[in-house]
Amino acid sequence: MEQEVALVTGAGGGIGRAICLEIAAIGVPIAVVDISEELGTETARAVIACGGRATFFRADVSSSADAMAYVRDTESNLGPITMFANNAGVEGVIARIDAYPDDVFDRVMQVNVRGVFLGLKHVLKGMIERKRGAIVNIASTSAIRGRAGLAGYVAAKHAVLGLTRVAALDVAGTRVRVNAVLPGPIETRMIHALDDMAKHANTENKETPVILRAGSATYGEPEDVAKVVRFLLSDEANHVNGAAWIVDAGSTVS
Repeated sequence: MEQEVALVTGAGGGIGRAICLEIAAIGVPIAVVDISEELGTETARAVIACGGRATFFRADVSSSADAMAYVRDTESNLGPITMFANNAGVEGVIARIDAYPDDVFDRVMQVNVRGVFLGLKHVLKGMIERKRGAIVNIASTSAIRGRAGLAGYVAAKHAVLGLTRVAALDVAGTRVRVNAVLPGPIETRMIHALDDMAKHANTENKETPVILRAGSATYGEPEDVAKVVRFLLSDEANHVNGAAWIVDAGSTVS
């Protein structure tokens, strides 16, 4: 795996950190990208403590300049990017759509959609030229279903799945692949933040109970998602392109 180089956005915790550790375990150096210097540095240290190689880059994924910089700096320090986990995202708030704040909606779309688009745009350029690489966009089961009170998040994750399918067609025949992973509720800061907001919203909206609980009785672990991402980024998945891999213990089946 010496010629492989991985880049992970939103790598400061939760699923992003688990992806970094999973990829590091197979000997791939990793560019750890996060807006939080504290959390990103913690992930890089965790990778190094496990015997891996990691470099942290602070970036706002919704900034085109930052996206170009994290690609440039990764390739200058580690080499050409061959694996990209496009993971950064925010949850927004829970509110009925007629009360959903404009600024929160805009921020969710900036990070979760524009951030994914910019990552695809700037990472794919080099991959297509070299005819080598794999990308996994982290979406959500919210990409294939509705959730009351989550206008920003659900809209954004639907868009991530759409971007995945477009990118997969754009790279067809180039030996580059783009897939999506759709986690259900996973034991992370985000899902607990959503649960807390949902409980509060239900308490505040007894007259119009349209807000549904965000989580479920059983959460998956970040490692459950990371293992699927690792597979899709590897040559073992070289005939998988444009797919949406659901990781939710079957909760979306019925």
